[in-house]
Amino acid sequence: MKKFAVIGATGLVGSAVVKELVSRGHSVTAFARNIDKVAQADNVKAVAIDVNAPDFADKLTGFDAVVNAFNAGWENPNIVNDLKTGHANILTASKTANVPYLLVVGGAGSLNIAPNVQLVDTPEFPADVYPAANVVRELLTELRTRTDVNWAFLSPAMMFAINPVSFEKTGTYRIGGDDVLFNTDGTPADISVADLAVAIADDVEKQGHLFKRFTVASK
Repeated sequence: MKKFAVIGATGLVGSAVVKELVSRGHSVTAFARNIDKVAQADNVKAVAIDVNAPDFADKLTGFDAVVNAFNAGWENPNIVNDLKTGHANILTASKTANVPYLLVVGGAGSLNIAPNVQLVDTPEFPADVYPAANVVRELLTELRTRTDVNWAFLSPAMMFAINPVSFEKTGTYRIGGDDVLFNTDGTPADISVADLAVAIADDVEKQGHLFKRFTVASK
């Protein structure tokens, strides 16, 4: 049994990660703004937090790894500033707490759709999503300059969370690097929420991508 923390434990990804880690018998601390929505289990401790609080670093000590599934909320009119501030404070707190392994769950926007062309820069990328996606891309750019925080960065498959969202669990997935993964028919790959959680749980157990970005997709 290991000790893990999940930031954003009631979101789409965070809640699935909590469920997966719990099912493996790990001790999970679930950080959320509203802990009433945290899944209940004997090996789950729900903690109400504000990632911008001055004492947040104190709450990140003693874990084998931390999953950062922080999301400022897509309906939030201040999402861009809140994303910047939240992620910056999570990084600062992780450095202060000397977190052994911080897995940041980012977006697919920073993946390469063609040589030297990131998905977020293509004409087809949704204009309303761009500002928040660009913040997450800038976060990855910053992380790549740092070794004072033990980071890893996960970009889900390009079609992840595009309606309809799949919750099916196969327990299998494939791993890529900086490029969008495609299906055999040439279409961009997807991954279910449950299988993304499996990939995240596997990674934090092994601490498999220190100082690296990777992507995962369904097989």
